[in-house]
Amino acid sequence: MIRWSPSVSMSKREKFLIGRMTRTGKLFAFLRTHRHELFDDAFQSELEGMYRESGEGKQPVAPALLAMVILLQAYTGASDAQAVELSIVDARWQMVLGVLGEDDPPFSQGALPAFRQRLMAHDMDRRLLERTIELARRTAAFDWKKLPKQLRIAIDSRPLEGAGRVEDTFNLLAHAARKVLACAARLVDMTPEEIARHAGAPLLLDTSIKAGLDIEWSDPAKKAAAIGTLVKQLDGLERWIARELGEEAGEPPLAEPLATLRQLREQDLEPEPPDNKPRIRKGTAEDRRVSVEDKDMRHGHKSKAKRFNGYKGHIACDLDTNLIVACAITPANRPEVEALPSLQADIARIPQRNTIAQLSIDRGYINSPMASEVFARGGEVLCKPWVSRNGTLFPKSAFTINMRSHTITCPTGQTKSFTPGDFVEFDAEACGRCPLRAKCTSAAPGRGRKVAIARDEPLQHRLRKLMASSKGRERLRERVKVEHALAHLSRKQGCRARYLGVRKNVFDLRRHAAVVNLEAIHRTESAMAA
Repeated sequence: MIRWSPSVSMSKREKFLIGRMTRTGKLFAFLRTHRHELFDDAFQSELEGMYRESGEGKQPVAPALLAMVILLQAYTGASDAQAVELSIVDARWQMVLGVLGEDDPPFSQGALPAFRQRLMAHDMDRRLLERTIELARRTAAFDWKKLPKQLRIAIDSRPLEGAGRVEDTFNLLAHAARKVLACAARLVDMTPEEIARHAGAPLLLDTSIKAGLDIEWSDPAKKAAAIGTLVKQLDGLERWIARELGEEAGEPPLAEPLATLRQLREQDLEPEPPDNKPRIRKGTAEDRRVSVEDKDMRHGHKSKAKRFNGYKGHIACDLDTNLIVACAITPANRPEVEALPSLQADIARIPQRNTIAQLSIDRGYINSPMASEVFARGGEVLCKPWVSRNGTLFPKSAFTINMRSHTITCPTGQTKSFTPGDFVEFDAEACGRCPLRAKCTSAAPGRGRKVAIARDEPLQHRLRKLMASSKGRERLRERVKVEHALAHLSRKQGCRARYLGVRKNVFDLRRHAAVVNLEAIHRTESAMAA
């Protein structure tokens, strides 16, 4: 197998180019200087193993060179076609790839998507990120022996708009039905037009489903009738497929588009009493699919008022080195805690330093096994506590909670014992004659004040004490480092996903995180040299 073996020593031309990269394109110079360390023989053997394990023959382009191209694409935002051209016309790309002065591209455009698929299949995109951490250990920028033996990790996320097209119910159903129609036409050797006519679904032949229906869309009655017309034609298409294809309809390649159409019908439509005619569902179905092309995209909220469609990108940052050590992607509607098992598995792979002594997170991650595990092990969890609010009445913070004796005392001195994860109801008779009752509870006569005790109340109690001190608030602000890392990622990757699906976007997040790490190493080296 061909191995990438670029020169370690620099030519006069390369020294000249690096001398020009003092203000812009600094990472080109860094990659040229450290490429032989980043892609050493051991890592190149790992990359080559992707081909040996599949039993395939020689790869005409060295895997390490293609991996470097993947990093350069993340650094510059170049597409596959642009990457090929830049390897010919841009001296900086040529210098890093070791082909300075050559007229022919060192790789083809088709080699890149095939290489990305192979990287993901073997989880080598994770190794690419890990290699940046290993490179940091080998450079003078980080004295690994002086770092704490255990990790101080901060975790945060940012919204990522999906690359799939988001459509309303009419367009979603029509889009999915057209894909079913096209797939069925290939299987039976007919044109989509012929199938649509036989199935009684002529609406699917219009380029726009709404233009084909041609109604006054502001009229609710006409809109309701239009969805009935569309559903009737979708039923006709499914009956034709069942009649003509039989069991073959439940097998690839038709099974997936047909399942997508049925999923969209189930989530967006419901029967309307009393005659059970189909209508658009009132409200939003749980885990609603918003795109035909990208099955993983979902509705998400940056705040109560601002919604987005796509994913959440999660990262874990080492607070002692400022390096990103793990990445994860989840659909936008999923809670933050679902990203933690993946992040935790990647953190556990860090050699020597893989035990978390301090975890800095926001409240979305607090009710997670990871936080509980760190807390139970004697580690420290840093997070802003949940704020107790009760309108104009006494909030929970007005009560004294003793975690040692598991008791709670109200502002007038009534004490009750509690169990974490349960409610405490104070004595109704005592509350009834209390002079502060009007300021404490709006419960009906004969009922006392209720206070919820969280399952993680010991942790919340500790966080409230931390937040109450100036030193504690200063420690909480340390997680700003992970926010800076997210800002660097946003600058490189943008706010929109490049690919469809969770796995491909995990790859994209990891390679951009690798670039952010390389820039962090370069900044640290430059600061030491200054």
